[in-house]
Amino acid sequence: MYATVYDVEKRCKRKLSIDEIEWCESLLQDAAIIVDTYGKNASKEAKQLVSCNMVVRTICSGNDEDIPIGASQGTVSGFGYSQTWSLGSGSAGELYLTKLDKKILGCGSRIAFSGPFVED
Repeated sequence: MYATVYDVEKRCKRKLSIDEIEWCESLLQDAAIIVDTYGKNASKEAKQLVSCNMVVRTICSGNDEDIPIGASQGTVSGFGYSQTWSLGSGSAGELYLTKLDKKILGCGSRIAFSGPFVED
């Protein structure tokens, strides 16, 4: 793991409950695997920042349990009307890397090519 529960608590500006701490530790382990997949050669600080970003998006994206994690837009109505939610980059509850996270890890969008006259 590159980030700690304490790092996540600082970013969320609150103490996590015992259940949230266990969940956070599990998410941090998963985030480390994802980070290593995308940025094996990134600095330790970059890996820590991105791991923390991923977990904070999942745990601290909203304290209201009625709003799906990762929702970027929503409509709440009553008296026969339904709720409508638009999800952002990742799915609800999913750890994901943003474009910025990928750039921090050194694997952002790049254009590459290879040919018989190009030296590797």
